Amino acid sequence: MRKWIVAAGCALAVLAASVAQAADRWTELPEPPAMPAAVKSGTAPVNGIKMYYAVYGTAPGTPILMIHGGLGYADIWANQVADLSKDHTVIVADSRGHGRSTRNTDPYGYDLMSSDYLALLDFLKVQKVDLVGWSDGGIIGLDIAIHHPERLDKLFAQAANTKVEGVKSDVMENKTFAAYIDRSGEVYKKISPTPTEYDAFVKQISDMWASQPNWPDSDLQSIKVPTAIVLGDHDEAVDRTHTEYIAKTVPGAKLIILKDASHFAMLQDPAGYTKAVRDFFGAK
Repeated sequence: MRKWIVAAGCALAVLAASVAQAADRWTELPEPPAMPAAVKSGTAPVNGIKMYYAVYGTAPGTPILMIHGGLGYADIWANQVADLSKDHTVIVADSRGHGRSTRNTDPYGYDLMSSDYLALLDFLKVQKVDLVGWSDGGIIGLDIAIHHPERLDKLFAQAANTKVEGVKSDVMENKTFAAYIDRSGEVYKKISPTPTEYDAFVKQISDMWASQPNWPDSDLQSIKVPTAIVLGDHDEAVDRTHTEYIAKTVPGAKLIILKDASHFAMLQDPAGYTKAVRDFFGAK
């Protein structure tokens, strides 16, 4: 009996540890795997910069454009690209100044960054896409939906804010978010055309974050593109109440809450994230 009790106690301890580990998934920041082989890649001359891009898969139909968040780079999507490119054409890029793309002295603005991506699509001779945007990428997606809806079939916007106050005031105190900033700096040193200018780049884009975005309700209400407004249930950066406000304001928007995930849901739950994208883009 005593041996059985000890064994049962050990089993319960292992189970409890497993549950605790699963429950804390949102605190982790897994490294993305290597990207699959691209069909083509290069740099496009866009608005006075050289914008890195890569295309995966050759399936017909509406391509999927995936836009990363601030300080990030295209390879953050490696898990999703490996899956989605099996039956879609998938386009990724590094936003201006991020990753392998250059920047210039033009002040950052979401209208400019949206223009960069539209010019990239023109360069690739792509008229319309389904767009997956994370954080700044989601904001860029909303900007395109407001001002250039003819370029989108559907929009999956994760962890986007539409007003500055939608960002949590204590985000910089979060350890996972701080680890992301540190990792981004290391990646920048390895792949950027200007590897010693990370601090200058962060300062330049931070000037935008101080005042943008700041869209009135009327802009969000003008969106006609089928839109999913998405947030991890443990997002460190974006307030859930603000996310719910966006979903209520964009006509017909679907609110998707990703379970046990944070701002970095695509890394923490790659299969669940990809399924959410597939389910939304596949919905009629």
